[in-house]
Amino acid sequence: MRWNRFWILGLGTLFTCTFFIQAKNNPVTRKQDKPIRTIIIDAGHGGEDPGAKGSYSTEKQVTLEVALKLGKILEENMPDVKVVYTRKTDRFDDPRKKAQIANDNKGELFVSIHCNSTGKIRKVTGYKTVYHRKGKRKIASKQPIYAYYPSNAKGTETYIWATSKNNAKMESLKQNSVIVLDANSEETKQLMDDTDPETFILLNTLRNAYFDQSLRLSTLIEDEFTRVGRISRGARQRNEKGIWVLSATAMPSVLVELGFISNPEEEDYLNSGSGQQELANCIYKAIKRYREELDRFTNNRNSSPATTRSNSRSNNNAAMLKPGKPAKNQPDPGDGYCVQLMITDKLYKPGASIFRKLPGDINRQPVVMNKKKMNKYMWGRFKTDQQASNALRKARKLGFKGAFVTNC
Repeated sequence: MRWNRFWILGLGTLFTCTFFIQAKNNPVTRKQDKPIRTIIIDAGHGGEDPGAKGSYSTEKQVTLEVALKLGKILEENMPDVKVVYTRKTDRFDDPRKKAQIANDNKGELFVSIHCNSTGKIRKVTGYKTVYHRKGKRKIASKQPIYAYYPSNAKGTETYIWATSKNNAKMESLKQNSVIVLDANSEETKQLMDDTDPETFILLNTLRNAYFDQSLRLSTLIEDEFTRVGRISRGARQRNEKGIWVLSATAMPSVLVELGFISNPEEEDYLNSGSGQQELANCIYKAIKRYREELDRFTNNRNSSPATTRSNSRSNNNAAMLKPGKPAKNQPDPGDGYCVQLMITDKLYKPGASIFRKLPGDINRQPVVMNKKKMNKYMWGRFKTDQQASNALRKARKLGFKGAFVTNC
């Protein structure tokens, strides 16, 4: 009898441990046919918050129009993707509410749409004579007369969260771990303890993958803008006010600045139907390219011989393509990567001194921007995204501050 009790206890313990390990490594998941099934579109500002102001329009109006146009394009061309809007009317929600909408809907991608703005330029237009008394004497002095003019700043920018916000992004993944990891069963929810080292490592890996994916998408968006003649100010990290919503969403996320509403020329473009449609098309094409890269990686991964593999969505995402980086034994996408150094009206000859510290070929591509002939300068042809990233850092260090990586 004593031995019977021992075996029953031993087998029961073994079963419990086995269940724990299995549940830890294999949370209950939804069937994943595509790496992107839900896209969250955020029209910046709204309601009582107008955002940046132009001479006759506001940021909230432009962002809503572009967001709705982008959503319509996605719904028509990606019927298998669910599109969720943080707002479809002139309504105000604080960033916490927007992040909650994104997380509750289990988004795989978050795109926030905004307009840029800068202060007016002050110029001296003349002088006036001002008299003041010093004792019994009147003393004359010249004082400048100022006039204020709209800034001529222009161009698009796409931001991701800065690495200094990694802790905030990690916190959002912890708070939404049940959603992120698809831990649907009560047993698995109890086992997903965010204080456990294994869970921490898993979430940390996932955060790093999201960072790489966000950076890749931001680069693709800026690349599409330049293809239609828009001036790109680059894809970059951002740490200041207004970026909170990116670190609070538990998914890859980008913030797109469509242009400067404070610039009269760009304000007209941002408020035109054709301009809004063009911007929405550019963002859609970038999302399409980004999704195709993830699809190629997923298909290649599913067709390869299985080794020890977790079925959780978290492991799929964590191992997912670092955007632009081909899977092992898979050819590089396109013809590799180039670094776009700048777009300027200046014509530089091959071997010009401005490029002398950049090894390799510098290619010039003529482009037209706002009916003006410009020159786009591209550096190199890099096989991997790591090589391209190293080259990008070097280019920016040498003074090409607006440089970014793009497909050749």
